[in-house]
Amino acid sequence: MKTEYRTKARTALLEFLQENPDRGFSAIDLLTYLQLNIDGVNKTTVYRNLDRLCEQGVIYKYRETEHEGWFYQYSPEHTNCSTHMHGKCSECGKLFHIEADFVKGFADNVKKTYGLKIDFGKTLLIGVCQNCTCK
Repeated sequence: MKTEYRTKARTALLEFLQENPDRGFSAIDLLTYLQLNIDGVNKTTVYRNLDRLCEQGVIYKYRETEHEGWFYQYSPEHTNCSTHMHGKCSECGKLFHIEADFVKGFADNVKKTYGLKIDFGKTLLIGVCQNCTCK
């Protein structure tokens, strides 16, 4: 079994994501943050650590329609993000898991009506969250 080392970069990356659990970040955002806080961090280090954290189910990797790259969010309680949809507030950027029963019904209706099987792990609904609507 391969031993996993806790480097300064990995520790700082994980701590930053844990401190911001409701937001997603691009790899470039995370690289910039780490380079400002740790000497010698490069792009390869960031991507390698992001891949490992995704494999371990500690962070969630997703795409946003208006951006080309991947985004990452701390999400240890949801190790299988392919079983529910995700939402994002277009005002504050908060990300959340949508796990209500209607999601299955919605997916069943889309499949029945259009023949399209929804890939929940790649589904991101964008709208305005309750907190931002009430402001």
